[in-house]
Amino acid sequence: MKRQLALTATIAAAALVLTGCSGGGSAGDEGGADATINIGSLYEPQNLSNTGGGGQGVTEALSGNVYEGLYKLTDDGEVEPLLAADDEVSEDGLTYTITLRDDVEFHSGDPLTAADVKSSVEAVTAEDSQSARKSSLDVIDAIETPDEHTVVFTLSQRSISFIYNLSYVSIVNDAATDLKTSVDGTGPYTLDEWKRGSTLSLTRWDDYWGDPAKNAEVVFHYFTDATSQNNALISGQIDIITSVQSPDALSQFDGNDDYVVNDGSSTTKELLAFNDRVEPFDNALVRKAVYSAIDREKLLNSIWGDYGQLIGSMVPPTDPWYVDLSDVNPYDPELAKDELAEAGYADGFSFTLDTPSYDPHPAVAEFLKSELAKVGITVEINTITADEWYTKVFQDRDFEATLQEHVNDRDVVWYGNPDFYWGYDNADVQKWVAEAEQAKTTDEQTELLTKVNRQIAEDAASVWLYLYPQIVVAASDVSGYPVNGLNSQFYAYDIVKK
Repeated sequence: MKRQLALTATIAAAALVLTGCSGGGSAGDEGGADATINIGSLYEPQNLSNTGGGGQGVTEALSGNVYEGLYKLTDDGEVEPLLAADDEVSEDGLTYTITLRDDVEFHSGDPLTAADVKSSVEAVTAEDSQSARKSSLDVIDAIETPDEHTVVFTLSQRSISFIYNLSYVSIVNDAATDLKTSVDGTGPYTLDEWKRGSTLSLTRWDDYWGDPAKNAEVVFHYFTDATSQNNALISGQIDIITSVQSPDALSQFDGNDDYVVNDGSSTTKELLAFNDRVEPFDNALVRKAVYSAIDREKLLNSIWGDYGQLIGSMVPPTDPWYVDLSDVNPYDPELAKDELAEAGYADGFSFTLDTPSYDPHPAVAEFLKSELAKVGITVEINTITADEWYTKVFQDRDFEATLQEHVNDRDVVWYGNPDFYWGYDNADVQKWVAEAEQAKTTDEQTELLTKVNRQIAEDAASVWLYLYPQIVVAASDVSGYPVNGLNSQFYAYDIVKK
């Protein structure tokens, strides 16, 4: 009988007060293997489940730290085996036989078995799963467990990305229940305490199967605004900011020997996403007109200064199928007016823009409202919380247009799914995405997804406003932290403090 590891969950009634936060004033007091690493983040989990709407905060704090996968996506975007000791693929590409490590235990003491892997993957593909990778694993036809250390995946069709997609699946003890409030992983840390609205603490697990964490404890401190987060770093309450969202404040850190400013590679795209199912955004000309009405270079500069870059599609430069498409829908208000007239909207139109309440979305929304007014388009801004966005936009598709950041790499394939929240429906794109996934070589996959990349740009399926910079700022006595923004993960186990 398996045992379940319970989470100590303390619910705080008030938001974090900076002057009284735990660890205040002690961020630089500990060093070596006994150090406590204090991390500042704007992305508190909604709950602790990676398939039940826990959000970006779950990936950042728990993935790779508390939970592990069969494979690991490194900070450089490479896929490496983790809980998988070996794998074998059949000649037709339809059967993957994965052998598990035999020295792994969950934090509860239960051994890792093939049944745990099976149940974890099935949780991602379940009907009620809220995982963004659910559709990527629909190709699985059957999962068999011939023995405790062997998992056999049978696919309905060839999937060149299958191992890559498995790197997103956290392996959870199949005896665990209520994963929104409890955890049982195999990672180098156990979950100590979550004070909702304040902190989430991880403690080094001495019985970890691999190399032990280089620090004793990691505390994620959650902030509701970027200014408070920056002030916490200056005051010594935290050691690291995972992703700076207020570039105006970087002058406090640039050129200051007490801090290191890291400008890494990002995969986070800021999107003006249309509901392509509804008028007038079911018309590509209207979408293109909106695109060309926005001075994206001015927007990027106003939000990020000299950081970040413009992209013309969903593909960042770190993806294999990247091409520079930033000029496909150029900034040209006169062109935008002509396209509106051709589409039957010479007098413009109005729409509601559902805008997440956290930075930088409100500022982006105000900029778009001003820009679009110049070509006769009226924008009504409806500010909503992250929870409201998930329900209203992502689940219910009850929106006209929205702002959202998309953090994952290789996510252009979502435009091949007409059921995704933005509703883009192009038969050629769906065909190319399907063929790319069944490709026998990476060159063939790259060629097909490059075609997808170009087509969604030409259709202005969304407006890709800019690619976020990935700015990690840390105290100068701290090292070993990840600097690239791949899928929000933030591996903490190599962080050391002098």
